[in-house]
Amino acid sequence: MDISSFGANLLENLEKVIVGKRNALELVVIGLLCQGHVLIEDVPGVGKTMMARAIAKSVGCSFNRVQFTPDMLPSDLTGVSIFNQETRQFEFRPGPIFGQVILADEINRATPKTQAALLEAMEERQVTIDGVTHPLPRPFLVLATQNPIEYEGTFPLPEAQLDRFLLRVRLGYPNLSDEIAVLEGQQLRHPIENIAPVYSAEEVLAAAEAVKAIYVAPPVKRYIVELTHRTRNSADVYLGASPRGSLALFRAGQARAALNGRNYVLPDDIKALAQSILAHRIIVSPAARLREVTAERIVQEIVLAVPVPGGSFTT
Repeated sequence: MDISSFGANLLENLEKVIVGKRNALELVVIGLLCQGHVLIEDVPGVGKTMMARAIAKSVGCSFNRVQFTPDMLPSDLTGVSIFNQETRQFEFRPGPIFGQVILADEINRATPKTQAALLEAMEERQVTIDGVTHPLPRPFLVLATQNPIEYEGTFPLPEAQLDRFLLRVRLGYPNLSDEIAVLEGQQLRHPIENIAPVYSAEEVLAAAEAVKAIYVAPPVKRYIVELTHRTRNSADVYLGASPRGSLALFRAGQARAALNGRNYVLPDDIKALAQSILAHRIIVSPAARLREVTAERIVQEIVLAVPVPGGSFTT
């Protein structure tokens, strides 16, 4: 499968709904190709929900939206076993997590107990309820949103859950011309109503398998591991990126290379992805927070400090 054409067609379809956010859309497509989950962190009204719906429609996948609230229970997400009086047996009623593209809206408004219900689903693509394991459909992609500004009534995501997100994406406000295009595009009806699937769920899975064959040279592998090791040894970091962060950089680098029409990964692919993949996995030390040092700044400094490998990166 030609991943470059796959990405170009998918991005063209998504841009009918999300205007002027090519970089953010590319990151989400990389998440889709890596079968990894995406945390979308931004203020309300910039198109987070529409982006999730557009992705689901573009690849012919089922879409479920879950609005997280403080009174939400884990069973509201995963489902529940109900006793059937006629058959005298328990029947499982699946919850909204049983979909292919899941929008976990305002995930940080749920209590830690409910947030924890996502851990098994996100990592193992299955849910265990009353001792019975239920596999989730494939592809399975969680797009979680949270508002970084409003903290009242929210519960910060635990480190174990943040680590399960492949990427963190920020959309940001559109520029003047893009916002005018949004007004014109929605004058009569919303563009989401007009987009049609350009690929099927089976084609997405085939593309995800094809991405795994992209070559990663030993110097690039070492570069990936050196970046994550630096996050663990920085004086400004309380907790650095785990080996899952190295694997995320590895997989995402393969997907970015494939989207750019290459069958090998360059160090530039890793540099371009480092911020989105590593920053949310880092806990800044209390002393550094007092100096207003951010995780993004730490990753930026690490990328600048680690020497970029040279030589040939092709097979």
